[in-house]
Amino acid sequence: MNKAKFASLKIENLPGPHDISRTELGNGITLLVRPNFNSLSIALSGYLQAGSLYDPEPKLGLADFTATTLMRGTKNKTFSEIYDRLETMGASLGISPGAHTAGFGGKSLADDLPNLLELLADVLMNPVFPKKDIQKVRAHLLTGLELRAQDTVEMASLSFDQIAYAGHPYRHPSDGYVETIQAIQRGDLADFHARHYGPQGLVIVITGAVTPETALKLVSKTLGGWSNPDQPDPIQVPDVTPLDKIVQKHHVIEEKSQADIVLGVVGPSRKWEGYYPALLGNSILGQFGMMGRIGDSVRVQAGLAYYAYSSLSSSIGPGPWTVSAGVAPENLSKAIDLITAELRKFLDQPVSAQELADVGSNYIGRLPLGLESNSGVASALLSMERHQLGLDYLQGYEKMIRKITAEEILEASRQYLDPDRLAISTAGPPL
Repeated sequence: MNKAKFASLKIENLPGPHDISRTELGNGITLLVRPNFNSLSIALSGYLQAGSLYDPEPKLGLADFTATTLMRGTKNKTFSEIYDRLETMGASLGISPGAHTAGFGGKSLADDLPNLLELLADVLMNPVFPKKDIQKVRAHLLTGLELRAQDTVEMASLSFDQIAYAGHPYRHPSDGYVETIQAIQRGDLADFHARHYGPQGLVIVITGAVTPETALKLVSKTLGGWSNPDQPDPIQVPDVTPLDKIVQKHHVIEEKSQADIVLGVVGPSRKWEGYYPALLGNSILGQFGMMGRIGDSVRVQAGLAYYAYSSLSSSIGPGPWTVSAGVAPENLSKAIDLITAELRKFLDQPVSAQELADVGSNYIGRLPLGLESNSGVASALLSMERHQLGLDYLQGYEKMIRKITAEEILEASRQYLDPDRLAISTAGPPL
């Protein structure tokens, strides 16, 4: 596979300033609309500033608990009435917790957009947190935490965050701990909602068979009058001080037959100028094809792992740059040593011209695939707004990718990856 096998993207077919409408309402809501009358449906997506970073430490998981309970009933509709109405329309609507924000998303026929927005507004503005449902949600969350405690992948990841992000807000899991979920009461949910749910910083994206004028009219009618003077400013996460040595920790889970590894460093934020060179480098390192160099070395050639790959999870703040692997416990040390050796090779010299051509073509070629559905376009527009990339971002994407050089990948990787300063977290049976 090489660049020549991928025709240049047709810029006029990509969402851009010519067909994306962006409006800021007077109460702080940002609305983005991209019409698509080739479809009879619409996709709705968005977020508001109510993520887990706002949790008080004694009640970690509060934002998650709140978001999960929003659709259990409002001042106007019961839990059953909400879902009966969605089912009648053949529509969907959901709220999902995150670190910085709480997200929401839904789908419906274009004719049902007024009803979908009415439901969304009711859920966001008027939840009542019924006592009988709170206990059901709590039981569900606690079950999830019990499952997490027995999951070697989850516990290795959680422990990695505690090592790499020591003293930083990102060290906390968004779903909290058993004792913090047990401490949360109905009043905590209502108070969190009253303080953090509001229009400031709320972003709504609508794509599909609707004009910008109609979408703006509907959003203004349902959410334009919402206000919350108590909303705090969006949280600004601090930088992270890198480790000055290798720190390794093993989390014991009895009677497990597999051990899982998460090792790596704190990486860049999404806005860092070297983000895309680092992203392409990460793909070469441990994603492209059969999980890149890491997968080829550790899994295919050495046979030490059931899976092995790398990931770069940059967002608003400094995200992790990690390598993950699942191994037989007796191969744990060998796998860590081989992964570390691969990192050193990766940082020793630029990637090859063929590797760069292959991964660049892959990123360019798959962009249109992600934009084939209304939901895919909505997701792209939401990311563009979240990271302030500009409405012309997709139209300049191919040129940006093709300009990246092997030397830029090496430089970006060397700024963050350091085999002598890794956080190494493992979970599995006693060693």
